[in-house]
Amino acid sequence: MLRHLSIRDFVVVDALDLEFDTGFTVFSGETGAGKSILIDALALTLGARGDASSVRTGQARADITAEFSTYPAVDAWLAEQALEGETGTVLLRRVIDANGRSRAFINGTAATLVQLREVGEMLVDIHGQHAHQLLMRADAQRDLFDTHAGLGNLAADTSRAWRAVRDASAAIEAAVSRDREIQLERERLAWQLAELDKLKPQAGEWEEINVEHRRLSNAANLIDGVQSALGALSESDESMLHQIAAVIARLRNLAEVDSDLSDALAALEPAEIQIQEAVYSLNHYAQRLDLDPDRLAEVDARLDALHSAARKFRLQPESLPDEHKERRAQLEALDAAADLDALRAAEAAAQKAYQDVAKKLSKERTRHAKALGEAVTTGMQELAMAGGRFEVALVPQPNGGPNGLEQIEFRVAGHAGVPLRPLAKVASGGELARISLALAVIASAASPTPTLIFDEVDTGIGGAVAEVVGRLLHQLGRMRQVLCVTHLPQVAARGEYHFRVAKRTVDAGTVSSVDPLDKPSRVEEIARMLGGVEITATTRKHAKEMLAA
Repeated sequence: MLRHLSIRDFVVVDALDLEFDTGFTVFSGETGAGKSILIDALALTLGARGDASSVRTGQARADITAEFSTYPAVDAWLAEQALEGETGTVLLRRVIDANGRSRAFINGTAATLVQLREVGEMLVDIHGQHAHQLLMRADAQRDLFDTHAGLGNLAADTSRAWRAVRDASAAIEAAVSRDREIQLERERLAWQLAELDKLKPQAGEWEEINVEHRRLSNAANLIDGVQSALGALSESDESMLHQIAAVIARLRNLAEVDSDLSDALAALEPAEIQIQEAVYSLNHYAQRLDLDPDRLAEVDARLDALHSAARKFRLQPESLPDEHKERRAQLEALDAAADLDALRAAEAAAQKAYQDVAKKLSKERTRHAKALGEAVTTGMQELAMAGGRFEVALVPQPNGGPNGLEQIEFRVAGHAGVPLRPLAKVASGGELARISLALAVIASAASPTPTLIFDEVDTGIGGAVAEVVGRLLHQLGRMRQVLCVTHLPQVAARGEYHFRVAKRTVDAGTVSSVDPLDKPSRVEEIARMLGGVEITATTRKHAKEMLAA
């Protein structure tokens, strides 16, 4: 539940710190005093969109922090996201600067708006003042029903399965419409692939065959050069190896006479070894080197074939092996795209998967529709709609759709003796408000969300109905923490805690203040809500009676 709300420089609020407890808490105040601004500020900590207009005029930033107590599902989510804080507590913070830039924090760690929304949905459920207007829309009716029935995941699975069917059907349509183009492209690729299959270019071949070609074409020069080098190094009478060996032998004898020659001797001995190793390497190379005109002709032909293919396909010769693989993959993809039998089989499989999950969703909807209809019908009797009935109709859609095999339609009979008709066509504004409130209370009672907020959902009702609304919210407060922004004294009088929101002028500017009310102050506020600007002894007496009831 919500424990603490801290607001700094938000719209017309300069500084505000509120402590909350369990039960039913109400907020009241003059029209325009800023009652709903508190809900808007809290919504920002729950991931709602914010912009520069959220910042109080003349200030650098708006800063809102909300502290909640947690329950196991929230603790598990925080642990999964590595956002744990103090045990049993989660701290949500939102900062928006005057340029509209926004930052979010969970337990002091930077977080995304998606993360705020995810944890916020587990902590708070907000019923806005225009909720009854949303009931006019078919998609809002469906979402409300599925959410109340706990079918959100199953509905999402159905939607994904429908998209898979749609994609499979689109693939068939594309294959049929592009059949001629596909065939032309396939013929082009098949010809190219046949050419490359015949050539069989190998990875690294272009570099290797160029090296071999240079060696073969220069074989005579290589043989002559190697033989000349061997003669100079070791095979002639005046070879380097013979000369350096003689020099080393003489210096070795002289070093015995004068050890100062040892350094020169030590430098020459490795040179002799290096020349011997060079001679060995040249002899080994000469044994492998031979004039081979036949092999040279083969290499010439291969080079020409690779070069011609590269020119034909407008490629670099070294890229031919990769292009060979790429064209084979392209042809296989085109063959698959043109395989209508395979595409139709994929569509049939997707359709079966859709039907399976959609039928499961329909079964669950049928089970929950009757229960919700009966619960709202009971609520209507309490909300001065005696004899009225409510029904959740499941209108079949023969071909199905992204939302399942039926459309959800709320139907209502405002009083006894009239047939059920679509809610959007027959309900008046007052009836819509009452039905919306009944739905909100029933859905909230079935929800695990610990904090429920009702933002002027009692708009359009009054009198005895307002007393029933107050009693319903008070009863709901026994199971959940309930916060309610209201303009009805009958609702406000039922609150266990009461805050008054007011505007005042500070330094030529307007700011909102929120004050907790004690018993005498509550009498005055309820009297104001009953009697308007002029509060009389009669309205005060009536206020006391309402609070005592």
